Amino acid sequence: MRPLNVTIVQADLAWHDPDRNLERFSGMIAGVQETDLIVLPETFTTGFTMDAEAHAENMDGRGVAWMRETAKTAQASICGSLIIEDQGRFYNRFVCVSPEGATVHYDKRHLFRLAGEQHHYSPGKDFVTFEIAGWRICPMVCYDLRFPVWSRNRGRYDLLLYVANWPSPRHHAWETLLRARAIENQAYVAAVNRVGKDGNNIAYSGGSAIIDYVGGDLCNLHDRAGTASASLDPAMLGKFRDRFAFHLDADDFTLQLDDA
Repeated sequence: MRPLNVTIVQADLAWHDPDRNLERFSGMIAGVQETDLIVLPETFTTGFTMDAEAHAENMDGRGVAWMRETAKTAQASICGSLIIEDQGRFYNRFVCVSPEGATVHYDKRHLFRLAGEQHHYSPGKDFVTFEIAGWRICPMVCYDLRFPVWSRNRGRYDLLLYVANWPSPRHHAWETLLRARAIENQAYVAAVNRVGKDGNNIAYSGGSAIIDYVGGDLCNLHDRAGTASASLDPAMLGKFRDRFAFHLDADDFTLQLDDA
């Protein structure tokens, strides 16, 4: 493993307007210096909408095609979530595309009941990890942040990703839980939220950040739109895990998923 350069991109999202959103992100990414991974927010083409059927695309749709083109141009992997239709079901799907066009995805497991997300989307069933430059990476989407059992690290990953549309009234929970996930899992965390207001007049305060394995900020965009980058150090992470081998005392368990 070598150091991994990660870039987070925080923006206001135009409601139900993929054209404007993709144009905005193209402009923001054009100014990014050399990096390995670019992280966008949850539902970055549309905003967090329950109108899934009207705004869904498939894995060959415009949003994913734009990710492939952008990853190739930037020579960096790019990730975020989109509304995807797959075999007649709708998913809030995290997608990561490499510069070579390889694609991995994770479907959001925990659907946000307060917005009725479970009535419009199907939940994911699979815990997913993938690799970039030898780094084992685990993707999560927004509400997944509240469920630490799902993200429990038993030697499975080095970097935990969260993409979100996390509202301002619960911003303190966003900041607190991200740092808890980094500390308890002894992993780096890269988390991207949005700013502005959505089509339901819900406000978002950002707080996108890259956090180290002891819960400290490597960078934080706070409430401003923009980009920020940090280099993740595998040697320091390995030394910390060796010195503070808390995982040796962790409880074993088997997670049983329902058939929803």
